[in-house]
Amino acid sequence: MRQVIFFFLTIFGASLMGFGQEKNGRISGRIIDGNAKTLEAATISLMRSSDSVVVKFAVANRSGDFVFETVPFGNYMVGVTAVGHQKGYSEAFELNTGKTSIELKTIELVPVSKSMAAIVVTGKKPLIEHRIDRTVVNVDASVTNVGSSALEVLEKSPGITVDKDGNISLKGKDGVMVLIDGRPTQLAGGDLANLLRNLNANQLDQVEIMTNPPAKYDAAGNAGIINIKTKKNRQVGYNGSVTLGYGQGVYPKFNEGFVFNYREGKMNLFTNLSHNYRKSFNNLDIQRNLRNRNTKELEQYFDQEARMMNTFNSFNGKLGADYFATKNTTFGIVFSGFSNPGTFRNANQTQISDASGSLESTTIASVENKQHWKNFSTNLNFRTILDSAGRELTAD
Repeated sequence: MRQVIFFFLTIFGASLMGFGQEKNGRISGRIIDGNAKTLEAATISLMRSSDSVVVKFAVANRSGDFVFETVPFGNYMVGVTAVGHQKGYSEAFELNTGKTSIELKTIELVPVSKSMAAIVVTGKKPLIEHRIDRTVVNVDASVTNVGSSALEVLEKSPGITVDKDGNISLKGKDGVMVLIDGRPTQLAGGDLANLLRNLNANQLDQVEIMTNPPAKYDAAGNAGIINIKTKKNRQVGYNGSVTLGYGQGVYPKFNEGFVFNYREGKMNLFTNLSHNYRKSFNNLDIQRNLRNRNTKELEQYFDQEARMMNTFNSFNGKLGADYFATKNTTFGIVFSGFSNPGTFRNANQTQISDASGSLESTTIASVENKQHWKNFSTNLNFRTILDSAGRELTAD
């Protein structure tokens, strides 16, 4: 009886410990230019040293300092970009239990020579823009966002942290208000996380990060506001795009997206559809030595193997119309929603042996949970610009 009770407590308790106690660290550093002056608003990319995949972005402050919080243990390097300078890199380094906080050597960027043999004018959005009241991430400006979800885009964005349960914090503060196209999602916790997991990055235009929101947002979102702006084209006539993405790890993942817009006269019709398939797994192995409380002598060996697999097959859609009553006044309606059926499987085997290593018992448990997240909403909206200063009146 003791073994049975211990087994079930361990399955649910130890498994939660295995995933709840994440091993994270902190990385900090400073950027200067060739004249030993600090560089403000340089963009810093934290990359895996093995394949240069970007894990997180950050922005240097006025002193040129930057920091990455709650970074999982591993091998990394840092890349830095700034206008008018060549790209700079740090040395490769490892974050582990022995080094949970690393301060990098100062990275010096070399100014680009001002001499030009020819002038070539190109138009390209920067990855990160700094405005008076917000930081803007242009999603299409980073190739690492291709095939990602909106939640994965947020994970990489400066100042934003997403924990294993999908809870979002900004600059270490919880209670962030998340908007989509300037409108509240009316969702929180797991519901919000599932909405963002099912929103493909190819549907996104920008992510606006506001640690000190302007007055129009009142006191809503005291910890800050994240506004996710989806793609919406208002050019006259027909226009649209189709995207396909595929990734292969142990299991495949793929996504498809369709964006279409039609504007004629005062009417603008738009739609945004996507499909996303993902399959992932986690392996948990636990070995324990059970000793007598009094004598401390070894009594039993405990060996547990858990093989967990998640499968999601989600659909996301938005359909809407805008009516431009006047040059400054617009009425709109939007229908949106997502459906995300999924399956979680856990194959668990636990073996208990005596002190000599002889097997005493084997317990095999198999769990399959089916879940179906879905959300549908309708929005009516109104916007009118009051004056040339940009003051406006809106309603949703």
